[in-house]
Amino acid sequence: MKSLTKRVFLFLITNLFVVVTIGIIIGLLGIPFDGAVGLMVISFLWGMGGAFISLLMSRWLAKRAYGIKVIDPLNSAGYERKLYEMVKRLCEKEQIPVPEVGIYESPEPNAFATGATKKSSIVAFSTGLLNMMDDKQVEAVAGHEITHISNGDMVTLTLLTGVANAFVIFLARIIASAIDQALRGDDGRGGLGFLAYYAVVSVLEIFLMLLAYIPISAFSRYREYSADAGSAKLSNPNNMISALSVLGSYTGELDKKNSFSIAKIESKRRVSIFATHPPIEKRIERLKTIKVY
Repeated sequence: MKSLTKRVFLFLITNLFVVVTIGIIIGLLGIPFDGAVGLMVISFLWGMGGAFISLLMSRWLAKRAYGIKVIDPLNSAGYERKLYEMVKRLCEKEQIPVPEVGIYESPEPNAFATGATKKSSIVAFSTGLLNMMDDKQVEAVAGHEITHISNGDMVTLTLLTGVANAFVIFLARIIASAIDQALRGDDGRGGLGFLAYYAVVSVLEIFLMLLAYIPISAFSRYREYSADAGSAKLSNPNNMISALSVLGSYTGELDKKNSFSIAKIESKRRVSIFATHPPIEKRIERLKTIKVY
């Protein structure tokens, strides 16, 4: 219950910050709220602004939502030091800055990377993953997450989400306005009314966002294949195959903190056009086609 309350509080704080920030920007720019052009600009600011503000806050949010313990490279020992050095070595091989490395408590074997830039990212591993995998498998998972950072996947996904949000906000209001005009009489009376208008907008936004998630999820699945290939290059395809096999065989308790599920290495969500991760079997099949040199 305490964990749920914490996540709800962080969600509300993030959205409040987004609303206040974008509201201030719109006020300073003096953008009119009427007309198609004004609506288009405001939709763009809300869609892109909300997505990128969330990205900028993602590392901070992840640490608090998951209770991540960040490894101090100057004051760590034992397995924590070994894990940090592993990530550092892979980053040097990939020629990117070393991100923060953290561990969070969860029985589910998983890991994720998030952050606005390569210099301000974090790679976090669950205790379940570290307990269930050997060093080579953990290295493969680390390589997968480092590839996400190297490829700039978080920024690209945020850009796609921001564009989708902007179109959804804009189109929902344009369609609702058209419906409102169609219901008005020759004398201009009638129409949807204030409450009905925003009810229609809300329904349209839900429907349009569901459609928008189809290409967003498709890109997310594509980037998982790409990150697997990156891991094979940094480590070894057999190591990644072995790590995925461990993930696929897990049948225990699932982590219910889904705010970063799209950033994790594996998802237990049902395979569909909305799935953010491809089936493990297909990922393994692709890895088997990569030759080891």
